[in-house]
Amino acid sequence: MARRKARPGAAESAAPEAAAGAAPGVKAPLPRLARLAPTQQRSRERFERILACATEIMTEKGSEAFRMSDIVERSGVAFGSLYQYFPDKAAIIGTLAERHNAVGRDCVRRDLAAVSSARDLHPALCRIVDSYYEMFIREPVMRDIWQATQADRALQKLDADDMAVLSDLLSGAVRRVAPNMPSATLATFSGLTMTLIAAAVRHAITLPPRKARQVLTQFKTMLPGDLAGWA
Repeated sequence: MARRKARPGAAESAAPEAAAGAAPGVKAPLPRLARLAPTQQRSRERFERILACATEIMTEKGSEAFRMSDIVERSGVAFGSLYQYFPDKAAIIGTLAERHNAVGRDCVRRDLAAVSSARDLHPALCRIVDSYYEMFIREPVMRDIWQATQADRALQKLDADDMAVLSDLLSGAVRRVAPNMPSATLATFSGLTMTLIAAAVRHAITLPPRKARQVLTQFKTMLPGDLAGWA
């Protein structure tokens, strides 16, 4: 059933119930993210236009100030179509967060691929720090996405899930060069290391570029240079 055009204020005040039936070219919903995942070209184009406009608006206004009505105004997508894909603003932010998280995971995989001995670990961790920081600089909206994920419990779960994947990636690399490390020790090492890297980079992006580089350079000297005491 088509949604009657609503006043922007009314549409903002409460998220509508799930759309009655999926739109053409749309497959199953994605939990905590987009309600509908488009499969047909026209639906995909509309979906991507919504996300592109949301990125522009969030970059301009920040994650707290932008509204669903801003996306409708800029994208030309009707409220009914917007809510058919995204039940609320958090779903848009979550979808963007998951996309950027996927890019970050690919970078970590790449940076860890060269770890073939214990001495390769420290350079790989330093590359991860640099890659992570550069990604934030290259995509300024990531700062707003991260701030939003910290303020919303459902989105915090996305962040925690991403950190678990990153820790597992590091565990796999360490396991290659330290096969006898106890599993519990390996999990602790990987979880702490990736958490500290994320915290350092997220602190660095709040600083002027020169200061950020200085902070990260000093932080990298604190990363483990070998596995002594852990293996």
